[in-house]
Amino acid sequence: MISPQQVEAMIKAELPDAQVQVQDLTGGGDHYQVTVVSSHFAGKGLVQQHQLIYRALQQAMSNDSIHALALKTYTPESWQTTAAS
Repeated sequence: MISPQQVEAMIKAELPDAQVQVQDLTGGGDHYQVTVVSSHFAGKGLVQQHQLIYRALQQAMSNDSIHALALKTYTPESWQTTAAS
């Protein structure tokens, strides 16, 4: 099991400017929905953005600390557009 705070810290270690929201979907500490806003996503496609997050969480995912992960990734500009609607 891994805490939402640990998930956030792992992502921020890889993407220091990231704004991260972590939601435990089941209460079991292994199914998460993560929303990440980072300037590192600029110019990258959705798959490349998600690969950055998977890389940051690779250790937790390889030992099944994280069993399921739903990702939402945004650049700061796209987040402003999404948040406004």
